[in-house]
Amino acid sequence: MKKYLAGISLIILLTVILFSQGNKSDADKVDHTDMVTGPFAAPQDVTKACLGCHEEQAADFLKSRHWLWLGDEFEIKGKGLVKVGKKNSFNNSYININSNEQSCTSCHPGFGWKDSTFDFTNPENIDCLICHDNSGTYRRSPARVSLTGAELEKAAQSVGRPTKSNCGNCHFESGGGASVNHGGLELALLDDSKKLDVHMNVKGFNCTNCHKSEKHQIKGAGHSSMAAGINKIACTDCHDNDKKEIHKNKVLGKHLSAIACESCHIPDIARENYTLTGWDWSTAGLKDDIKLDENHLSYAKNRGDLTWEKNVKPVFRWHNGKADYYMLGDKIDSKPLYINKLNGSISDAGSRISPFKFMKGKQIFDLENNYLIVPKLFGDSGFGSNFDWNKASENGMKSVNLAYSGKYDFVETIMLQPINHFVTPKEQAAKCTKCHGKSGMLDWTELGYPGDPMKKGSRVKNKLIKE
Repeated sequence: MKKYLAGISLIILLTVILFSQGNKSDADKVDHTDMVTGPFAAPQDVTKACLGCHEEQAADFLKSRHWLWLGDEFEIKGKGLVKVGKKNSFNNSYININSNEQSCTSCHPGFGWKDSTFDFTNPENIDCLICHDNSGTYRRSPARVSLTGAELEKAAQSVGRPTKSNCGNCHFESGGGASVNHGGLELALLDDSKKLDVHMNVKGFNCTNCHKSEKHQIKGAGHSSMAAGINKIACTDCHDNDKKEIHKNKVLGKHLSAIACESCHIPDIARENYTLTGWDWSTAGLKDDIKLDENHLSYAKNRGDLTWEKNVKPVFRWHNGKADYYMLGDKIDSKPLYINKLNGSISDAGSRISPFKFMKGKQIFDLENNYLIVPKLFGDSGFGSNFDWNKASENGMKSVNLAYSGKYDFVETIMLQPINHFVTPKEQAAKCTKCHGKSGMLDWTELGYPGDPMKKGSRVKNKLIKE
């Protein structure tokens, strides 16, 4: 009997230990001061020390979207099973990472991705500190700054769960500066006095409060997730409308059948800094730089004309969480060319009217093959060093094993970037007249309505505020 009770006690003790280990908060993180000791000559030496205890976690990370820059495999009609991500998709800012790895991968959480020979299977290539340094001193993006000696040891001993600052290392300066790419993610989110986002500035959330992870697979819809229609975070994950926790006003509550929460609660983006809304590569190489202000160029010789805006209002489209992405080698089937075509419509029960940043570009394409070109933009043989589009195209297309005809032109492109951050307090949410009435911000005709749904005869069966 004593042996039986002792066995039960041991099982209970182990269960408690395992449960507590699996549910640690930031307050009770493991102290690594005596576990990780230097000297460390370089950050990669820290990774080797981490692997002594965390081989399983490293193996999980090597399968993650953050590491591979590709999402889960899924089927696309006419293409079979594919993976979509930064590795094989386009954008209309820096165009494509292939042949441009030395610049574009400065935010990749690894060491040494300089070309196609990078080993994605080697755990020693993982940069553990970029996500887990809690000292606030370790940075690689955008200038690849790293620590050595005692400072590096201090960073290694500080490790814990990712903070807002860790994520911001890359995501707040994506594209080369504060707010440049997203418009709703920027360094000001680290300053709680700014009150730019009710979750991150007012309530003090870390990114991981919403972007939860399991085995290093982090929730959140980037290129790969939007293409497959998976991994999406929704406001209603936390705010339960069925329990009347969102809107006590019944009319407002009914809007959730047709309107995404973000459409009313994110009135604009780029409130603190400029964001890019236009990039014309066709004018690059023609003249010297022209300054917009101390920190921005309205024209850059190695980039072309750049359009910057502040307090940018979203555009609104039906969206069901999926998108069709233009991929390497796809034929150009429309002008302007949509880099990502949103799935969703007024007749789709899973669609909501959602806000997006409208990014317009003009980028190089092959006249004879009728597809977008991957130009080599950086480095000794890149466009920025010789201003020769032919050489840039030849070098870039070799990196993706696609033919280049030698004839090029430029095509207008459009990309719609989802807006999810800069959520305002409820008191600042859109009022009825923001959408309805003569000065409403929605183009009801473009969205598929005969007119403003508040007007008689403008309602559409099965896709409106449910009565």
